Amino acid sequence: MIAITVGEPAGIGVELVAQLADRQELDDCVLIGDESFISAHVPQAQQLNIHHVPLARPVTLGRLDVANAGYVLNTIKAATMGCLSGQFSAMVTCPIHKGIINDAGITFSGHTEYLAELTGTRQVVMMLLNQVMRVALVTTHLPLKDVSAQITPELLSTVTTILNQDMQDKFGIAQPHIGVCGLNPHAGEDGHLGNEELEVIIPTLDALREQGLHLSGPIPADTLFTPNKVKQFDAILAMYHDQGLAPLKYAGFGESVNITLGLPVIRTSVDHGTALDIAGQGKADAGSLRAALKLARECISRSVS
Repeated sequence: MIAITVGEPAGIGVELVAQLADRQELDDCVLIGDESFISAHVPQAQQLNIHHVPLARPVTLGRLDVANAGYVLNTIKAATMGCLSGQFSAMVTCPIHKGIINDAGITFSGHTEYLAELTGTRQVVMMLLNQVMRVALVTTHLPLKDVSAQITPELLSTVTTILNQDMQDKFGIAQPHIGVCGLNPHAGEDGHLGNEELEVIIPTLDALREQGLHLSGPIPADTLFTPNKVKQFDAILAMYHDQGLAPLKYAGFGESVNITLGLPVIRTSVDHGTALDIAGQGKADAGSLRAALKLARECISRSVS
């Protein structure tokens, strides 16, 4: 069974679930959320498996409520613990709203970091993918001014190794070819536009190549994300969030999937946010959730084969 967390209750998560339920695409799934809330918005709820996690207060779609911030985290925790115990084979997460969780007084930087905390995993890797490209990130939810200091040889080596290993384990690619972005424009241009490539990125990649990893780079990001270049790689490693995800979402927004690498469980997610402005209006598109479920099933199949 695959656990699906319904996400921020005021957002479009429950509508996405309803669309897949209407097409009978959730037979192997368990919905993690408030049973009454799900039943109110999913006409087929009586035919679905639901793991009840109670809301703190009733929900109005499109309107955030700090009282339900804890509920959102409880759904993620229930899915994660179920995966760790073997109750679920994977988890798929609908979008949450980081701001309202922080407004509730809970320090929270995102699904990826919270899942690492819940599973006791020292380092995880955020990767998004679609039919055009797979993009993993060295750093995730950081202010841009802090990115350079965070890119250390240790972090870059660990992230690249996890990416390489999960490309083998989760995607069945025996010798993945990974293209690595430079941090600076023109990948530093031999130190004239920054020293991070010379001091950190190049020596680290050279050391990893000696261990047998198939790596190209550092390559300037504006070159690496051109259509012909992207086709050469099984995955691309970007140094920071928007460097990698802006081109990826341009290439396939609404059809991309977020997967967390390095975890002891399989977790995929949608590529978009809560869309509060259209919640409850029948405008939400379940394409990304459908793709996330498809990838979760593929990863499960590879893990048991």
